[in-house]
Amino acid sequence: MDIPTLETDRLILRCFRADDIDAYANMVYHPDVSPFISTSGQSMGRLGAWRHMAAGVGQWLLRGHGFWAAEEKCTSKFVGRIGLNYPETWPGREVAYAVAREHWGKGYATEGAAAARDYAFENLGWDEVVSIIHPDNGRSLAVAKRLGETFKENWKVEDVNYGVYAITRADWEKLDR
Repeated sequence: MDIPTLETDRLILRCFRADDIDAYANMVYHPDVSPFISTSGQSMGRLGAWRHMAAGVGQWLLRGHGFWAAEEKCTSKFVGRIGLNYPETWPGREVAYAVAREHWGKGYATEGAAAARDYAFENLGWDEVVSIIHPDNGRSLAVAKRLGETFKENWKVEDVNYGVYAITRADWEKLDR
């Protein structure tokens, strides 16, 4: 399967490559990032990072969508992982984003997630996109709100009540994109 490449003003969303593992592992090890990357809230180690990265790529084959590696256009530096996520038991088709700590505050999560959201509506024909957010992750909540998402419901995983935020196709069509 060909994984499409998306471009925004400052990012390239591309297929993960094996040589992304160092940057990906460094991102998921960071103590400000790791609590929000997995439902366990624990750092996953290098092998876990590899499996996590591979699972995001594997969704392209199994579901026709998945995660992209996000890189800065101007430097080709790895920024994070952004994409569309729908593993078994999930409460909806998700636009998900994780940005390496050194790239926080630059607007990359919003920029990349908006491109992924638009891809879901325009190319995949989805009627709704959700973001599943840990209650302590105010930065991700701010991104979800900038994407036009509003609170839908709580979803409990491993004794944590995650917030599920959503935007419908009808509301997306009203956005000034």
